[in-house]
Amino acid sequence: MNVFLGTSASKGIGIGKAFVIPETVKRVIPRSKIEESSRDEQWGRFEKSLAAVSADISKKMTDSKDNKIQSQLYETYFLMLNDPEFIKELKNAFYSHSLNIEFVLDRQTEKYARHLRSSGNEYLAERAQDICDIFGKVLDDMLDFQPFNIETVPNGVVIVATQLNPSDTIVLSKRKIAGLALTEGGISSHVGILARNYGIPAVFALDNIASQIESGQTVVVDGNNAEVFANPDENSLKEFRKKIEEENSHRLMLEKFRSVEARTKDGERFHIFANIGTVEEAEIALQEGADGIGLFRTEFLFMSQTNSGRSSLFNEEEQFKAYSTVLKTMQGKPVTIRTLDAGGDKLINSPEIHISEEKNPLMGLRAIRLSLENPLQLKTQLRALYRASVYGNLKIMLPLITHVEQVNKTLKIAQTVRNELTAEKIPFNPEVPIGIMVETAAAALTADCLAKVSNFFSIGTNDLTQYTIGVDRENASVAPLYDEFHLGVLRMIQNTITEAEKADIEVSVCGEMAGRQTSVLVLAGMGIRNLSMSPKMICEIKELLSKYTVKELKSISSKQLNSL
Repeated sequence: MNVFLGTSASKGIGIGKAFVIPETVKRVIPRSKIEESSRDEQWGRFEKSLAAVSADISKKMTDSKDNKIQSQLYETYFLMLNDPEFIKELKNAFYSHSLNIEFVLDRQTEKYARHLRSSGNEYLAERAQDICDIFGKVLDDMLDFQPFNIETVPNGVVIVATQLNPSDTIVLSKRKIAGLALTEGGISSHVGILARNYGIPAVFALDNIASQIESGQTVVVDGNNAEVFANPDENSLKEFRKKIEEENSHRLMLEKFRSVEARTKDGERFHIFANIGTVEEAEIALQEGADGIGLFRTEFLFMSQTNSGRSSLFNEEEQFKAYSTVLKTMQGKPVTIRTLDAGGDKLINSPEIHISEEKNPLMGLRAIRLSLENPLQLKTQLRALYRASVYGNLKIMLPLITHVEQVNKTLKIAQTVRNELTAEKIPFNPEVPIGIMVETAAAALTADCLAKVSNFFSIGTNDLTQYTIGVDRENASVAPLYDEFHLGVLRMIQNTITEAEKADIEVSVCGEMAGRQTSVLVLAGMGIRNLSMSPKMICEIKELLSKYTVKELKSISSKQLNSL
């Protein structure tokens, strides 16, 4: 039995015969000089192939309309293919040189992809693969190149490969895939997202895995422990099958928590909300039994638009449509939408928001600081939010607040927006609560001051931890030092809770601590009653809380707070 260690992209255990996807045969892109008289003919060939690939993607988009995430992927591809700015830049590059269209297309695509990869942001880096994938299909059509057909993958197998292109992920919805074992791919990649959505165990970052496993071998993918086993013996298989049965039984048992309130053993009520980054995820949150949306990260809406080749930001109408759709979907349940949290590690490629290179971007012009530097963008977003407010129970949240003055400046812009909407006779809810993220030591220590100008607090434990103890959570060299249970972090959280209670305003936690079982117990014992997490964690956390009394939770947190 061979054991391979990687990174978990989707939990669970899967057993099946390996199907090794062959290494992609690299297409050869010709480079040749062309006469000026042949340019129109070459551009016509490009347009013909572009239309053919667009038609194919459009058909797949229609065929997958019942699968929101899959359909969204094809819609993104369709927008990429037909983005006027990218086509304009390509045409200018082609007609200003004397080189063949295939070479110029390949060069322009790689140029844009390289820009995304060098952004330092995992989300954007994954989008680089998207743009290479889809325009690669245009090149394949132009060159009459026939790559491996993903449709040949049979049911019930473990897919072993160096990588899966995003467009290949249709196989995940068409086949009963037992597991994924890949060398490349990130947790935020389309492959990783879909694997979690379909409940397919997946382990990525497996070094050279496609050359170490042969098709037909029995393979176990253990997404719980980030391990892959090739040719396991019968005793090991028996143990894995037993674990799968236990997981299936537990999953069925958790179903009952979707439709019930979150309560402790002695009846204390908790509100369990969902964190989302797309409009479509609101439906998943509702299905999983969320009490509402505790954090809607709007930056991903902007990223998906501007980083697909489009040059302009989401306009007011597009934002209004997105926000109102989420509010309608949640059927009156509270929806907390965070204003644009761009900058730092979340880059948005748009001339409308200028972000210069910074030595330390995570402490630079980001989040509310960036929005206040671009008041027209902030005003546009607030207009869209207020207009959408009539369709549900909206709350607006401001990110990375460190000073009362930042809140006051935003409230003034919000007042201007309300005055304008009133004058324009556009309906909106003037009583929409505006709260803040507490994710810096400054905010936690001055929570008493901030409570006077905020309608609610939401503690972002990810940034609060790294800013409090001075540890970059993305830096592998200091990763062991990143500790959410550090006494300094817990005291910051406790002070925020205390001041919120004094001011009689709601406080919630929306960072990763809110969705982890060990930290939920500590937070609950400290007095947190509102938790926001990944939708797939909601039933598990409801079940967890049902096993404890408030007294037991207080005892757990007391031990943690009094530890040295």
